[in-house]
Amino acid sequence: MNPLAITTTPEAIVDDYLGGLAAALGAVSRADVARAAAILAESALDGRRVYTCGNGGSASTASHMVNDLAKQAAVPGRPRVRAHSLCDSMALVTAWGNDDAFSEAFARQLEGAVEAGDVLVAISTSGRSANVLRAVEVARDAGAHIIALTGPDGGPLAGLVDCCIHIPSDDIGQMEDAHLAVNHALAMAVRALLA
Repeated sequence: MNPLAITTTPEAIVDDYLGGLAAALGAVSRADVARAAAILAESALDGRRVYTCGNGGSASTASHMVNDLAKQAAVPGRPRVRAHSLCDSMALVTAWGNDDAFSEAFARQLEGAVEAGDVLVAISTSGRSANVLRAVEVARDAGAHIIALTGPDGGPLAGLVDCCIHIPSDDIGQMEDAHLAVNHALAMAVRALLA
């Protein structure tokens, strides 16, 4: 038998994937998402900053979240979310990664910038990304609030944050898809709170 033979159909694979994603989204704690939205809205009302970080697909979600918090959550005449992604300057990420260590790529950007009352949204499907954990350490030391988007157990990250939104799936793609959906729900909820 050919070991590369497809043992199932593409349709079955798609059905399994989408079914798993729907189940994961259905199990996300609405209370945790609402608590995260309240933290983010409060940061806007207090004139604080929101920082985001993550690696790979989570870096894309961190950038996407900045877009949605800054634009989609904006309400004319109301304070706006002042959001910044620590992933977006490849010059800074690679400079710190090359000259110091990749584990410091986000933390060094936060040093001297993050202040008490600011928010860090740390995105890691495993909850074990060294550079995300270091950023959390720097943000916590400064008195910032921490929100995490993680996978099913959250790893060490889950125990270091004020609010942890778990995605109960073992599939990284499903976790990343769900994080993006949570991001959109957060932007809508923050907009409603600011309005």
